[in-house]
Amino acid sequence: MDEEIEKKKRKFQFPALLRNRFLLVGLFFIIWMLFIDNYSFLEHRVLNKITKDLEDNKAYFQDEILRDQKAVKRLKNGEATEKYAREQYYMKRDNEDIYIIEFDSLTPVNTP
Repeated sequence: MDEEIEKKKRKFQFPALLRNRFLLVGLFFIIWMLFIDNYSFLEHRVLNKITKDLEDNKAYFQDEILRDQKAVKRLKNGEATEKYAREQYYMKRDNEDIYIIEFDSLTPVNTP
């Protein structure tokens, strides 16, 4: 009878690595940290991508701020302000008229 039990034990025996408790706990911990935890590796990848996008936006807007500051410095001059107002907003002096000429890009059609 003891021999039959020994045969069954040998038949269903796990490999030595899977019987090691430390290895099993370590493997469970690694799987937990990579996939299951709220701060898993996958979640960190998403957060890192969002952070990179935000840093890129920050750099873009800082460049825009510098460009706008230079434009404001140029517009502090009275003549530059007047030129900008005339070109962008079609402003005029009291004693003058403004004529806006627009060119069509279409070719004229010959009608009989």
